[in-house]
Amino acid sequence: MSDSRPTFRPALVAKTTISSAEVTLSAPPEGAIVHVLTAPGEPDMTSFLRSLGKGDVRTVSPGQWLIVSDEPITRDDLKSLSQTLGPRATCVDQSSGRVRIRIDGRKAERVLSKGTAIDLSAASFSVGPSATTLIGHIAAHITRLNGNCFELLVLRSFADSLWDDLTRMSAEYR
Repeated sequence: MSDSRPTFRPALVAKTTISSAEVTLSAPPEGAIVHVLTAPGEPDMTSFLRSLGKGDVRTVSPGQWLIVSDEPITRDDLKSLSQTLGPRATCVDQSSGRVRIRIDGRKAERVLSKGTAIDLSAASFSVGPSATTLIGHIAAHITRLNGNCFELLVLRSFADSLWDDLTRMSAEYR
C-alpha cells in the first residue's frame, strides 16, 4: 500500500476571470455539489431540501436535485444529510466530478445563446429554474442566478474546454 495521497487541484485553476463592461466569465469556488435522488412516486422534495439550508437547490429532473454550495461538504455532513433524507431519497457527492462556471453581465444571455438552443430570455428562463442542455458539444446544467447571471455545471473533464468555448463566444464583448 502506498502512503501517497492525491493532490486536489481546482479544474480551472489556470484560468483567470475575464471581465468587461458587458460580460464576466469566472470560476466560483468548487465547493460542494450534491446530487439528491428519490424513488419514483415520491413527492416533490424541493421545499424540504431548501429548508435544510445546505446550499442552493436546483432541479435536475423529476425526483432529482443538485444542492450547490461555495463551501466544501465534509464526510460527516454528507452522512448527516443522507440520514436526514432517510428512506425518501439518497444523495451522492458530485463535488470532485463537476465544476461551476459563472457568466454574468448584460451580454451573458447573448453569449450563451450562441451555444445552446434553450430560449434564455428572462420571460422563458426566469431566475431559479434550471435546465440540462448542450453548449456546443458539451452537456451542462444551467441556472439563471439573477437577472444577468448564469451558472453552468459541467463534468470536470469538460470544464477547460467549455471555458475556452465561452471565452471565444464572448470575445466580441471584450
